[in-house]
Amino acid sequence: MGRMREAWRRLRSLGRRDAIEGGLDEEIRFHIDQQTEKNLRAGMSPREARRLALVAFGGAERVKESTRDEFRPALLEDSLRDIRYGARALRRAPGFTVVSSLTLALGIGASTAVFSVVNGVLIKPLPYPESETLVSLRHTALGAGLADVPMSPAQFFTYRDETRTFQEIGLWSSGVANVTGAAAPEEVQSLLVTHGTLQALGVRPAVGRWFTREDDAPGSVETVILTDGYWQRRYGGDPAMIGRTVTIDARPREVIGVMPDGFRFLDAGVDVILPYRFDRSALFLRKPMFQGIARMKPGVTLAQANADVARMIPIWLKAWSAPPGIDPSIFANAEFAPALRALKRDVVGDVGKVLWVLMGTVGIVLLIACANVANLMLVRAEGRQQELAVRAALGAGWQRLARELVWESIVLALVGGALGLGLAFAAVHLIVTAAPAGLPRLSDITVDPMVVAFTLIVSLLSGLVFGLIPVARHAGPHIARALRGNGRTSSQSREQHRMRNALVVVQVALALVLLVAAGLMIRTFQALASVQPGFTEPNHLQLVRLAVPWAQVEDPERVLQVQSDIRDRIAAIPGVSAVSFARSAPMGPEKIDNLLLIEDQRYAQGQIPPDRRFKFVSPGFFDTLGVRLIAGRDMTWADIHDHRSVAVISENLAREVWREPAAALGKRIRPNASDSWREIIGIVGDVHDDGVHQRAPGTVYWPVLMEKFWGNPVLVQRSVTFAIRSSRTGTESFLNEIREAVWAVNANVPLAEASTLRDVYQRSLARTSFTLVMLAIAGGTALLLGIVGIYGVIAYAVTQRTREIGIRVALGAQHAGLQRMFMREALGLTGVGVACGLGIAFPLTRLMGSLLFGTSAFDPATYVAVSLLLVVAAAIASYIPAHRAMSVDPLEALRAE
Repeated sequence: MGRMREAWRRLRSLGRRDAIEGGLDEEIRFHIDQQTEKNLRAGMSPREARRLALVAFGGAERVKESTRDEFRPALLEDSLRDIRYGARALRRAPGFTVVSSLTLALGIGASTAVFSVVNGVLIKPLPYPESETLVSLRHTALGAGLADVPMSPAQFFTYRDETRTFQEIGLWSSGVANVTGAAAPEEVQSLLVTHGTLQALGVRPAVGRWFTREDDAPGSVETVILTDGYWQRRYGGDPAMIGRTVTIDARPREVIGVMPDGFRFLDAGVDVILPYRFDRSALFLRKPMFQGIARMKPGVTLAQANADVARMIPIWLKAWSAPPGIDPSIFANAEFAPALRALKRDVVGDVGKVLWVLMGTVGIVLLIACANVANLMLVRAEGRQQELAVRAALGAGWQRLARELVWESIVLALVGGALGLGLAFAAVHLIVTAAPAGLPRLSDITVDPMVVAFTLIVSLLSGLVFGLIPVARHAGPHIARALRGNGRTSSQSREQHRMRNALVVVQVALALVLLVAAGLMIRTFQALASVQPGFTEPNHLQLVRLAVPWAQVEDPERVLQVQSDIRDRIAAIPGVSAVSFARSAPMGPEKIDNLLLIEDQRYAQGQIPPDRRFKFVSPGFFDTLGVRLIAGRDMTWADIHDHRSVAVISENLAREVWREPAAALGKRIRPNASDSWREIIGIVGDVHDDGVHQRAPGTVYWPVLMEKFWGNPVLVQRSVTFAIRSSRTGTESFLNEIREAVWAVNANVPLAEASTLRDVYQRSLARTSFTLVMLAIAGGTALLLGIVGIYGVIAYAVTQRTREIGIRVALGAQHAGLQRMFMREALGLTGVGVACGLGIAFPLTRLMGSLLFGTSAFDPATYVAVSLLLVVAAAIASYIPAHRAMSVDPLEALRAE
């Protein structure tokens, strides 16, 4: 406690410096005057009495200094004085300060901007209370070849009843809903949840209440919770909405609550939250297709929760029966096992790989910037050698001089950090505004106190890194030797150049690493762009989605009639050459994978057939999208209206099962044993439904209306996406005409998710595009800094060797030879840097393996091209200062010396 009080007293003294100085002067005068009076009484003359009093007291400044040390922390005040001295020194060299600050701002700003993204996406916890206890309920089914299996309703009820480790548990899925009855019909983003989902998150409604088990039970009053954004936008934030009824999917629902402002469910934007209302008595053992969430009890670990789920899986398998016609041993043989994971992992996905690569990339840019500034500091220190040597000869210790140089570097770094923070603000705003697809948690990406602290730490470390290099070279114990040097007429020795050359080699090596990384991403993008997605001219395909709710039109045949009438109306719009519809568009977010039974294939008892991609399409869909017909024919409207049992499959599925596409024609397939067999009538080209970076899935195309499918007497696709081929895609007038055509058939059907197929296709390339742009910017910056470094070294060498050049010219040296000499020096440094960079790039680029497609991390073409680029850039950078050497007048050079 005493030490703390003493430290506080010393810190307070920094703010009372004038008072302390005044008190010291007064105290010293008092003691000297007292001694003087004593001497006068002893009979001395006034002059002698004063002189002896001063001698007896000792050196006043020494006493002041020792007394000051009692009142203030000497090191801190010395450091503040060094900072002020460094700031003045930088003000006296504005050109050096501006160039160095901007160079550092570039490196620090880039590092701060990317760290802001890393912090917002990967480091910050989810915005829920004690979010570390939230888990995603996942499984594996190795017997079925599945590594990531979600939940089923039967599992949910079993886990909720039997759990020992979960505090709350729920199921959820996202979707869309139609809101009608007020103004124009609108399709909104919906979240379907069971009781326990919102409770697991721990976020209570700001107004009203959340769902109870009664809301979740079939037969109860249908309810809805609104999010704050939708409440404000649609209803003006009217508090009287609680208890009112809104019409969603043609059914009245009572509004029971409004979620707080800023609420987001994981990373999804939500407008309305609806209860699932599962009928527990009608559930079977089915393939898990729902998302599960749970909050672990206090003190429970993820391993304990996994063990608890492993205990409950056999209970689930015994408690529920298989659907009619399904062998129950299939579920037992699937070998379900728990694979719980932190909920944050579901939000972030695999974007962490990209972000850490980018973080390492901008770290390299920062190192290059530091090396560049270190070179400038070396030049500046070399110019101040005489000054430093004189100060050392007059008694300044080399430690003091070194400390001043370091503090000057730190001040410079802090200025660069402040500018970099401003650049980071702008960059983060640009990233959030651009909202690159595949980058989650955009609302959490901000320049917050943690980011500011990161900038401060990086700035201080950068100042130390590039500040210690000139200190080691010019402010060590050997500093006084400068006074014994050969004087201004000496050409710099190779020893004096060695440090600066080494820094240039470092810059070139690191620049090569970044350029190789950018080159590999360019090769990846080229490979992805060369993949045929399976459809043609996506920029001429307009996509719009609409849904016909069951409560609005109950009869499946009537639903299809409404969709057909809308198709006819849209086809009549000027400029439309083809139109059709399907449950989902290619590369869309909705994916349905289901097991497929093939008539002529035999399965052992309990064997699980592999999953296939299921698509539900109308006649003409393949022609509209430009999907090739390989064999057979397309579906017709007669097939659908007559309820013919037909299907179309993709080429890769046909080759996998029957080797030749034509051999699949006439074969029969079905999704499960209780459904009717359906004849394969056509084979179409493969479509990369999961993105061009993934293998095209084996796909089955079913009609949009079928009898006896998935246990339904008649199954119709109520939510469909229309594909419209036209040269007018993307224009507002075209969308207005489509909207009018839809409302002419049914005024209560809203349009949603209007986009072109090209937009969907580009989103599949979003992660690669984002990574490519960021690496290209980093690589370009590194190349620019490397060129500046090479230019600076050669330009400084020309300046320092002016006398040598003059002598060489006077002795008959040719100008071209002089130019080659300096360019040879630059290319030599570049060659060493390229060799070192290749040695670094080979192991580092292996970390990018998961980001590459169609190319290897050791692609020789990329390495050769980047190496040549750096050599050419070095030649260009060295040409200008080398050419300047040719203009040296030998007489002027010798006269100046």
